[in-house]
Amino acid sequence: MDFSLPPELADLQAEARDVALAGATRSSFPEDSWLIGYDPEFTRELADRGWIGMTWPTEEGGHGRSVLERFVVYEQLIAHGAPICAGWFADRQIGPSLLQFGTSEQRQRWLPGIVEGSSMWCIGMSEPDAGSDVASLRTRAERSGDGWVVNGSKIWTSGAAHAHWCYLIARTDPDAPRHRGLSEFVVDMGSPGITVTPVTDMTGNDHFCEVVFEDVFVPADHMVGELNASFGQVMRQMEHERGGIDRFVSNHALYRDVMDTLSLADLDDPRVRQAVARIETIYRLGRLMVMREMLGQAPGGYSAVTKILGTEFEIEVANFCADRLGAHSMLWGPEAGLAGRAARAACYAPAYTIMGGTVTILRNVIGERTLGLPR
Repeated sequence: MDFSLPPELADLQAEARDVALAGATRSSFPEDSWLIGYDPEFTRELADRGWIGMTWPTEEGGHGRSVLERFVVYEQLIAHGAPICAGWFADRQIGPSLLQFGTSEQRQRWLPGIVEGSSMWCIGMSEPDAGSDVASLRTRAERSGDGWVVNGSKIWTSGAAHAHWCYLIARTDPDAPRHRGLSEFVVDMGSPGITVTPVTDMTGNDHFCEVVFEDVFVPADHMVGELNASFGQVMRQMEHERGGIDRFVSNHALYRDVMDTLSLADLDDPRVRQAVARIETIYRLGRLMVMREMLGQAPGGYSAVTKILGTEFEIEVANFCADRLGAHSMLWGPEAGLAGRAARAACYAPAYTIMGGTVTILRNVIGERTLGLPR
């Protein structure tokens, strides 16, 4: 079996690597570039290259390219730390959701801004009392005239402080069973009644935000998909979020630089050699898992498996890098160089297993829905 890329993909991969390395110089930390690398200008550069909406149909404003082409581009962009978060959520989730569930008018309205890299999106899902349990959402949308009025709050909303639009999930039928009565809306983040408060985490980053909605009016034609049918729609959206290559390469730039520092990566030490072999093996297996799902060869719900392996793997990579730097990994901040990057990665890494669905919840999902085990 030949796993090598065909020449045209190898050329695209090399181009993407060069673009990524140049873009990474614009960030304080190349790690987690899809989460904290906010650089609208770089996103527009990606758009100019046709690297946003790569696989979307040309008749919808996309570029009609293959999923493998998108894979090799974004693997390189994220692995080498290109600051892509200004367009990442829209490209990864919002566009595919609009293509699957949106009306023709909605797609014509919102997809062009995503493809040209001029609009940034956030996702209003988790709430203070409803993290992984989407069915427990309390934010309400009540019908009012020719639209809806939204009240409630969202938390851990990545990029909300910079977003132009929010893809919001709200309860539209409080009397329906928990998994029903939810609907999806596109909300203009400039609407009156929206308050965004960045949440600073222990690493000093504030990409997470709290978003409060107080009597926010949303036009009726901003509802995406069917009324009270969001749960099934959001499960499809989560497959885009959970099963991508970003789950395996968030800390790759740090690992790369640690391995390039000979004093840190002594492969004559059997303990180091064993740890490196494990990391390299899991990465390759994970990469194939992502490809399998991307090519439609995986069973339903497989993204949960990929997400568990990838996010626990990222913790392992971060801890390995911090371990190799020893006491230096207690240094902090960009001025601490590689040591500061390792310190930040080790502190942030546990969050991977929580965002996008906790690994404990996802193990239940796999057991019940994929393996058919008793509850």
